[in-house]
Amino acid sequence: QVQVVESGGDGVQAGESLRLSCIVSGLAYDDYAMGWFRQAPGKEREGVACINWSGTSTYYADSVKGRFTISRDSAKNTLYLQMNKLKPEDTAMYYCAASRAICLVQSGVLALFPFGHWGQGTQVTVSS
Repeated sequence: QVQVVESGGDGVQAGESLRLSCIVSGLAYDDYAMGWFRQAPGKEREGVACINWSGTSTYYADSVKGRFTISRDSAKNTLYLQMNKLKPEDTAMYYCAASRAICLVQSGVLALFPFGHWGQGTQVTVSS
């Protein structure tokens, strides 16, 4: 049984940092691209960052470039998202997901449909 479990969400002030973690079990972690997505109330889920199976290629949404860093640890089957200089507009539920395919980017946006395994999310709230 595949399990994807996020952690690390919290309430912080603007300008502060957080690191999200995602532990994956039940699949061959090194065979999967991994992504972080977020969904704010009343908005569609959007791709934030993605990393390929080997960790050699990454994608970032324009809104987080230069502030967020995605990384993966194969020894721990864990995905991370380091979030710096947080802004109130970063407030959302953050989801981790695994894709057997590549990080598919269409018109500059990370596609959701290749991701077949999702976590339950971890809440990030940034106050001004």
